[in-house]
Amino acid sequence: MQNNKKLIIALGLIPQIIFIKLISKYPVLVEHYYSKTFYPIISKGFRFTLGWLPFSFGDLVYALGGFYIIWWSVKNRKRLRKDTKNYIVDVGAALSILYFAFHLFWGMNYYRLPLHKNLNLDYKYTTEQLVKITEQLTETANALHLNVAETDTTEVLVPYTKSTIYTLVPNGYKNIKTTFPHLKYTPESIKHSIFSLPLSYMGFSGYLNPLTNEAQVNGRIPLFKFPTTASHEIAHQLGYAAENEANFIGFLAASHNNDPYIKYCGYTFGLRFCLNEIYNRDECLYQDLVADVNKGILKNYRASRLFWRRHENPLEPIFKVIYGNFLKANNQSKGIESYSYVVALLVNYLEHQP
Repeated sequence: MQNNKKLIIALGLIPQIIFIKLISKYPVLVEHYYSKTFYPIISKGFRFTLGWLPFSFGDLVYALGGFYIIWWSVKNRKRLRKDTKNYIVDVGAALSILYFAFHLFWGMNYYRLPLHKNLNLDYKYTTEQLVKITEQLTETANALHLNVAETDTTEVLVPYTKSTIYTLVPNGYKNIKTTFPHLKYTPESIKHSIFSLPLSYMGFSGYLNPLTNEAQVNGRIPLFKFPTTASHEIAHQLGYAAENEANFIGFLAASHNNDPYIKYCGYTFGLRFCLNEIYNRDECLYQDLVADVNKGILKNYRASRLFWRRHENPLEPIFKVIYGNFLKANNQSKGIESYSYVVALLVNYLEHQP
């Protein structure tokens, strides 16, 4: 009887996959019934239940789960040859349950309407539009830099603890919820990841645990990156699974924060995306535009690059390929490259701002 139940659960993976493939063709249904109706209840419930914990419950689950998988694999290693059918059924049942939980608790958000449709924005832009927005961002970022730095060549050192940044970041979401009510963020749940060291060597600044809805920030990244990384992960918590959309919403929240340091981090975050895109299109044009950026801002960018350079290792590209394939399997056809599409949202949004 027990084996029959496991077989049914394992075989349930097949109709689940078929259902996800079918529902992905109907983003309007996903948007209305899941992302805006069911998911907010699930998300708030998790954050209300786990947000008060001073540690990441999800990371603890991952750690214990990893140890259990290793223990189970060693204990049942002979079954793969002697009891192949039941071994496969056990593994299949576990995968079926995880697949179901992933999509129920968060993963269906990959199939919602694109953000530009919700905001009535175009998703195309010209180089001329990009240059115009980059110049605007440069002007604002330079002014914000001089507001928190002694000179235009001074690197900005965020004077807050990581815990203080976590308390300040949600204020940006409070400021934009009037215009974007679907970005209301309560209760709060932003935490350090206990896996910060391995995350650094994997090349990731943070992640959202889809099983517990906790926003995880890599506690080792430079403080300059903390505000935008936390804002990005909050966007994931609010149901925006696509990386380009989470980056754009992270920019919105950080740039609308009342704190001058958080606002500075937000604008330089958006500026960096635009400069990188211009570099990809025209290196000479990039050199002309980056010359107008305060040297202190460029020093902040350099500090961030040096951090990741210190953690480069032969395995990092493998992790990036795995994650890129994961994104492609979840409706992000460009994989990790989808991060660059935040520029389309930035240009078309900022172009219509007074």
